[in-house]
Amino acid sequence: MSTTPPLSDLRKSYEQGTLDEREAASAPQQQFETWLSEALARGIPEPNAMTVATVGENGRPSTRIVLIKGCDARGIVWYSNYHSRKGRELEARPFAALQFHWVEMERVVRIEGRVEKVSAEESDRYFASRPLGSRIGAWASPQSEVIDGRGVIVARAADYGLKFGLNPPRPPHWGGYRLLPDYWEFWQGRTSRLHDRIAYRLQDDGTWQRQRLAP
Repeated sequence: MSTTPPLSDLRKSYEQGTLDEREAASAPQQQFETWLSEALARGIPEPNAMTVATVGENGRPSTRIVLIKGCDARGIVWYSNYHSRKGRELEARPFAALQFHWVEMERVVRIEGRVEKVSAEESDRYFASRPLGSRIGAWASPQSEVIDGRGVIVARAADYGLKFGLNPPRPPHWGGYRLLPDYWEFWQGRTSRLHDRIAYRLQDDGTWQRQRLAP
């Protein structure tokens, strides 16, 4: 007989913090940067990891984990293979949702908006800053395609390593994406499931409307 407790019996009391709309930043990017800085200061494992959700041609959503590589007034940036499943889905439907989950701080951030590719110059600069193995890997992996085994990737990496040496150029099928937010939501766990949820919606005049949502 299994000693694992039923999933329905799992419980957690959220008591790490609060989020008041009167004290939250007037602009969502500022609020995000504050929370991200606090996650970094706490030593949260991979605080830069985020879920990216896209939608395929059949209307089915799909998610994966990527790492944020930039955040400024223009939006949220990450890098990937343009020919991957998410790349193909973004090409057909250039909208996405992002989610950060900092479990130890009982916080979630959700972001939605239109997605565009960053400039070739931005992609070149970031690619040049990556470790050599990662640059070779960008050439070696036909991301999201079916392969016969790990040996395929290992062999391709060896081939491209020999071809490019220490200076592999950026593959034309690899580069950055920028999500241009029009919606942010900040979730702070609270006791009795009466969580704090503060949403920011972009208005036509470029300002942000800040609202509290019921948990």
